[in-house]
Amino acid sequence: MRHAESPSALTLQDYAAGVRAGDRAVLARAITLIESRKEEHRRDAHELLQLLLPETGKAHRVGITGVPGVGKSTLIDQLGGNLTAHGHRLAVLAVDPSSVRSGGSILADKTRMRRLAADENAFIRPSPTAGTLGGVAGKTRETMLICEAAGFDVILVETVGAGQSEVAVADMVDFFLLLTLPGAGDELQGLKKGVVELADMIAVNKADGDNVERAKRAAAEYTAALHILTPASPDWTVPVITVSGRENAGLDRLWAEIERHRDTLQASGELAEKRRRQQVKWMWAMVEDRLKARLTATEAARGKVAEIEAQVGAGRLTATLAADRILGLFER
Repeated sequence: MRHAESPSALTLQDYAAGVRAGDRAVLARAITLIESRKEEHRRDAHELLQLLLPETGKAHRVGITGVPGVGKSTLIDQLGGNLTAHGHRLAVLAVDPSSVRSGGSILADKTRMRRLAADENAFIRPSPTAGTLGGVAGKTRETMLICEAAGFDVILVETVGAGQSEVAVADMVDFFLLLTLPGAGDELQGLKKGVVELADMIAVNKADGDNVERAKRAAAEYTAALHILTPASPDWTVPVITVSGRENAGLDRLWAEIERHRDTLQASGELAEKRRRQQVKWMWAMVEDRLKARLTATEAARGKVAEIEAQVGAGRLTATLAADRILGLFER
């Protein structure tokens, strides 16, 4: 029986048993193992995921995005509390922006989600992006599977709300929620069409106090804008609602719409097909990552790749020919 080295001396069977039992300490260690960049840890993580695969896939996967300041954490804290109060077990995978210079990350989610941090039926895992595309942690998918195996039936994935993170998260969840602010106006003009097309629902947050009427007007403008877009699913019309995470207003309806979406797509078979497509896309993403990693696995290969990059940057070599030469390195 092989032992995984640091972050712990547990065997893979110990990890699997602890995760299945819902042991939070073992769960945290298992996720740390998955996030490790050491080759021996990666091998152990792959074996662990294979062991736990039969226990995965049963959770409701929900992605939540919105610009910084839209109130994602406040809403998740309140919504999560509502869900655990109704018997759900909730895991929040909150992706933090990593420092480009130091590689460090804020990891302040447990401070921002005080209610859930103290809830025994909730598990918050901040994950640094480590420079991955669009700000989505490279191991978020694997972490999701581990949490499902641990018995969490709702997984919320919070994005940083920047770059291509929305696309990456939409490709790993069942339902994608876009949070916006009251007063569409200029914001509606500047909102990327691609992000709106990904949304299964738009919720105008902070609809409280003096913002209530502004939020209603914003919801009406978003509803009108959606009419010119092709819906992602022929079986689902994207609803636009107003909510307040701070006042716990509209969150029951928000969750009811998420459940209605799941029931609708399950009945049509679209949910199962969506997950199949996501798995295949995930596989090819891993293939691309590992091919790239192999290209720079040795010092000699890194030197040749750097030399080719320099030639392209200096205008002495076309990108097309450079790509052929790099692929030639891999073939050799």
